[in-house]
Amino acid sequence: MRFFAALLVFFIHALQPIGPVDPTGPVNPFADQDIAQGLLEFFAPAGYLGVSFFFLLSGFVITWSVKPGERLTAYWRRRVVKIFPNHIVMWAAAMILFASAYTPVSTWLPNLFLVNSWINKFDVQMSVNAPAWSLCAELLFYLAFPLLLLGVRRIRASRLWWWAAGAALSTVGVALVTTYLIPDTPRSPMIPISTTQMWFNYTFPPMRMFEFLLGMLLARIVMAGRWPRIGVVPVLGLLAAGYAAAMYAPAPYNFVSVTVVPFGVAIAAAASADVRGVKTYLDGPVMQWLGNVSFGFYLCQGVVIFWGRQALLGNGTYSTPVAVLVMAGMFVATLLAGWFLYACVETPAMKLWSRPRKRAGAVPPVPAAAPAEPVAAPAAEPVATVSAGGAPARP
Repeated sequence: MRFFAALLVFFIHALQPIGPVDPTGPVNPFADQDIAQGLLEFFAPAGYLGVSFFFLLSGFVITWSVKPGERLTAYWRRRVVKIFPNHIVMWAAAMILFASAYTPVSTWLPNLFLVNSWINKFDVQMSVNAPAWSLCAELLFYLAFPLLLLGVRRIRASRLWWWAAGAALSTVGVALVTTYLIPDTPRSPMIPISTTQMWFNYTFPPMRMFEFLLGMLLARIVMAGRWPRIGVVPVLGLLAAGYAAAMYAPAPYNFVSVTVVPFGVAIAAAASADVRGVKTYLDGPVMQWLGNVSFGFYLCQGVVIFWGRQALLGNGTYSTPVAVLVMAGMFVATLLAGWFLYACVETPAMKLWSRPRKRAGAVPPVPAAAPAEPVAAPAAEPVATVSAGGAPARP
């Protein structure tokens, strides 16, 4: 599912009317302005929504796949190794190819250490490799997750739905605070609200924690067997309605608030279907491969699309058939770059550094003796049973 969210982000990046690396011309390859503008308007909310889906899914999957008894340092180690190698490679590529020419140390240093989204300066938040700003929120969630999990596990199963509703409504609260309490100046022609409102509502990491928390609560609801059976047609209809609402709702409500429920329903419904053994067509080898490379596919878009398209083709626009081919070429190039990151950076890094090396002469743990006969899992403890290893998910 994560790949479809990354694909939404791809479309809005590839249809930009002004290139952030070279602002003298467009990234959008369509010469027909009616088509170019129509596509831009249709995919206008796509980038916001794709990132929101990432955050919800992160909260769900990490809660689902938690390892009982794992040391805190081991968990944090895996999370840091998961994101930093890919980030550093793309940060270095962006700096070498274009960003070093106009990025001072006061800007690229926060970007390197993923604290740039904490700074209320638009050019700092979106500096160097622009898509990496979302990793600042991911990093905050990873650090806070053990503490959040303690609280989420203390919620009685009968109250989980109330807490989930509260988390969803909190995203509306953030939008209301943004609208009425955060200054609406200065304005930028690139965003529909002031730069300060954009920072507080969209890129400031603490304001995105409600999406992660909702994902965690939905994971517990599914684990506890309290998620209702919802068919694929109602889920797709809800997603379509949410996207339509995001096209017409004013900012900042279209960033998160109008789609947080449809996205949460889609994630939980898919997981529930997996638990019941219902085929969703999301578990085949092609879909798993796309899911694996989706992090790299997302992270390399700033370099491949914003720099590569203009570096290879200039700022030219083309007839509709040729423009479609250019879009397809950008997609294939981005997908291949994402696969390279996954195969040559992310996977080796996880193998080398995600777990501490065994010390020489260390005595391996003694395996527990097998019981004389199978022991049934206790039906009264669905959360503990699933989190103990029964969940078919990968972080």
